[in-house]
Amino acid sequence: MSSLALSSLKVPPVLLLSPPPPAKLIHLSSFSSFLLNTGIPRATSREFFSVVKVSSRPISTMATDKEIVGSVKEQLAKLFEESLRAAFPDIEDVHPMIAICNDSRHGDYQCNNAMSLWNKIKGQGTQFRGPQPVGKAIIDNLPASEMIERCSTAGPGFINVVLKKQWIAKSIERMLIDGIETWAPKLPVKRTVVDFSSPNIAKEMHVGHLRSTIIGDTLARMLEFSNVEVLRRNHVGDWGTQFGMLIEYLFDKIPNWEAASAQAIGDLQAFYKASKQRFDNDPDFKERAQKAVVSLQGGEEKYRKAWTQICEVSREEFQRVYQRLGVHLEEKGESFYNPYIPKALDLLNNKGLIQESEGARVIFIEGKKIPLIVVKRDGGFNYASTDLTALWYRLNEEKADWMIYVTDVGQREHFEMVFAAAKLAGWLPQNENDFPKASHVGFGLVLGDDGKRFRTRSTEVVKLVDLLDEAKSRCKLALEERGKATEWTAEELEQTAEAVGYGAVKYADLKNNRLTNYTFNFDQMLSDKGNTAVYLLYAHARICSIIRKSGRDIEELKKVGGIVLAHPDERALGLHLLQFAEIVEEACINLLPNLLCEYLYKLSEDFTKFYTNCQVVGSAEETSRLLLCEATAVVMRKCFYLLGITPVYKI
Repeated sequence: MSSLALSSLKVPPVLLLSPPPPAKLIHLSSFSSFLLNTGIPRATSREFFSVVKVSSRPISTMATDKEIVGSVKEQLAKLFEESLRAAFPDIEDVHPMIAICNDSRHGDYQCNNAMSLWNKIKGQGTQFRGPQPVGKAIIDNLPASEMIERCSTAGPGFINVVLKKQWIAKSIERMLIDGIETWAPKLPVKRTVVDFSSPNIAKEMHVGHLRSTIIGDTLARMLEFSNVEVLRRNHVGDWGTQFGMLIEYLFDKIPNWEAASAQAIGDLQAFYKASKQRFDNDPDFKERAQKAVVSLQGGEEKYRKAWTQICEVSREEFQRVYQRLGVHLEEKGESFYNPYIPKALDLLNNKGLIQESEGARVIFIEGKKIPLIVVKRDGGFNYASTDLTALWYRLNEEKADWMIYVTDVGQREHFEMVFAAAKLAGWLPQNENDFPKASHVGFGLVLGDDGKRFRTRSTEVVKLVDLLDEAKSRCKLALEERGKATEWTAEELEQTAEAVGYGAVKYADLKNNRLTNYTFNFDQMLSDKGNTAVYLLYAHARICSIIRKSGRDIEELKKVGGIVLAHPDERALGLHLLQFAEIVEEACINLLPNLLCEYLYKLSEDFTKFYTNCQVVGSAEETSRLLLCEATAVVMRKCFYLLGITPVYKI
């Protein structure tokens, strides 16, 4: 396609998809020639810190029978909760404030309760003389644990925590044996609806749907990994006045439409444009189209059949995109909720929320200049009536704890008003932190290099299927230029191009904070340097090659070997691996997939430092370091899965 012309691009030679047999070895040149030598010795200075050793006794904190033990933050919070109760039994509602240390020289984690506690007790005849003694009291009352090496107080009572490297190592060993699912976070929710993608029938999917589909799928994957039941909902626009003109145009264009195949409609976008032009310029056609809407909504069989055929053509087009993205959705479009609308509006009306205004029926929302229209002047329903009904259905029929709506930021006010109306009706609690709750996940625009909305040179909106195929084509061309077409089978070449191309498009979107706009640039997203999917996929494949190069049976090593984090870079990598659960938890709670991308990129950097400064194959520590390599690969693969990216295993 002319608007997205192919260009030569260097993409690392990669081969996927499943791990190869252990016996097949691939020899590599020095890994350090690819990875950046950025290892910096970690400072160990302890000036201005009071250090307190924490006693230890043989109480295991390890999970058994694949028990999910929660994140490191959660486990530390339990210990500090006991300490806070013991040290300050008269203070109620004190919850541990645990965070990762910003400066690793001070510790691994912090407990930040001392200052707030001091503010509560000072001036009340307390024995304490400031936040530092409060912090020391918290440390003194910590229960014995295998987790903590030592604690120290700093500044206004910050409690810095250093974890035992033996505990970090054992936690990683356990994960390798029991599976990374034991590191899944624990969330206070059981069932969630994620409403995403949601294209309109008879309109092609374009880049405007890219962010909703990719962000929604990643949120669903992270919640599913966290053992939340996720209802993946595709709220397609399959109902409304536009179907009158589409149906009448179908009758005119294809008189024998019932006998013709669905493909007879042809290009959906062209079909829609032609019907809209006819609607705008032909009064007789417009009148027929308006009557067709009444017939459709009245359930006349002929009109229902025509509507079904148009919808089916659209679904086939949508599925082409979803197949490329590896996204699964269950369609419950506007038409599904239509029969429930009168009941939902009756419930709202019985609460005295619906009022007449200029011929329409509306709900007035405090702080909003215009009301929420739920019934139009002509008596028809609209987005607000459908969305309120869908919200009621998800709460009462599907018993969801959390409803997440992934749309562009332009719809933020609409959803604010819908949620506010639901709170007025008592469907949702007033406190935004209480469940059940509803959240709007807004996102910015996809821009072109000119800083404007991303379009083709002919100013048409870019079709999403064309964009994805372009990414794959660029990768495939680069691989062919490297001679891979003669080395690999045609299937291997296709799979590699798909994994790298589609993964690059997804990661380039997800690594950005969803609230911001981002510029779509093929050259940047397909680069093998910097924070890109190509770089990360390449790094994962290199790790797998290191393990294969050793000739060792990694599954056997998991059973008989152990991890020793003697070198500072080994410990830093091990600690970062262990923080995976809380990063997923934070990304879920804040609905920010970019946090997982940041974690993954930092993981690759930590591995670079480790591998640069710690010889693996042929070293005295080979077994331990191979297990650390395997743990890194396992966590990277799970990150890829949560981001909807297919990993590569061979160079």
